[in-house]
Parts: sequence; structure tokens; C-alpha cells
Amino acid sequence: MASDLDSTPVITTRRDEATGFFQRMVSKGLGWARKNSLWQYPFVTACCGMEYMSVSSARYDIARFGAEVPRFSPRQADLLLVVGTVNCKQAPILKRVYEQMSEPKWVIAFGVCASSGGFYDNYATVQGIDRVIPVDIYVPGCPPRPEQVLDGLMLLQRKIQDQQHKLIDRAHVPTLAEGGGERR
Repeated sequence: MASDLDSTPVITTRRDEATGFFQRMVSKGLGWARKNSLWQYPFVTACCGMEYMSVSSARYDIARFGAEVPRFSPRQADLLLVVGTVNCKQAPILKRVYEQMSEPKWVIAFGVCASSGGFYDNYATVQGIDRVIPVDIYVPGCPPRPEQVLDGLMLLQRKIQDQQHKLIDRAHVPTLAEGGGERR
């Protein structure tokens, strides 16, 4: 008897499963849009800057991946490219730039100096920017080749595409009477 019930098709009408389907569809659409429209903020400090310029040039064309125009205001960017060596004096500035970026935000450590401090094993150099801010993708190399940077960017795009986005349930938004503040 249990085997007959297991093979019968079931139409579910539960709210959580319907919300799950809708949420998956919206999440896929948002993931596709976000992965193809990355607004980058380059935090360029050292020799890896030359490789960053070559990635942005016509030969490698980072524009194919939706990350063409660099934004030099952290409030307009969602991708922070930390390119090169970060000194201990620059660490608070990097942290402030990261905090000023809008959500959702992602970080790529570009080069071995940003990833692990490189060959600068001294008191003045941050031994990896992950001690200051969270990092999503590490691109190794001294300096990394443009192909490596594009591979790291594609890896970040896959990560963005696969994220689950939470939807706001308007039925549970607190009203003024419940102490939720002013509604507009």
C-alpha cells in the first residue's frame, strides 16, 4: 500500500512550496542581472596596476563580462578590485571604502601581494587583505596574467549567479501601529 502512494503524482498547493518556486525564478533573474552588470571600484596600489590596465584594454576586453566602466566612488560600485600591495596605513582606508559600498558587494584580491602579502614579509605590509575585509575570489600571480583575472571574474560571476536572494514578504512588514515606523 505504501508503494502505491509513493508513485502517485501529487499536486501540492502549500504556500511555502509555491513561494519557493517563485523565489527560485526571481532569484535566477536577479542572479543573471547581477552577474552581467558588475560595477567595479579599482583600489590600485602597486605594480599589478599595469596588468589591471591590460585587462581593461581592447585585447582582453573586460566589458564582455559586464564589468567595463570603473566607478571611482564606492557608493556606485558593487565589486571591489584590490590590486597590489596594501600597507598597514592603507588598511583603514580600504576598510572604509568597503563599508561605503552598497549591498550586495564582492571583493577580488588581485595578485599575490593582495592575497597573502607577497614577498613583503615585514611589519609595514598587510599579509593578505582578508585580515581587513572579506574576500570572495583570490587571483594569484605576481603579477597575474589577464587571462587569470578573467578566470577569476568568471568564477565570481558563477558565484553571483548561484546565490539565493531573499524576497520581502509585504504581508509581514510592520505597520505604524505595530511600531514599524512611518509607511509611505
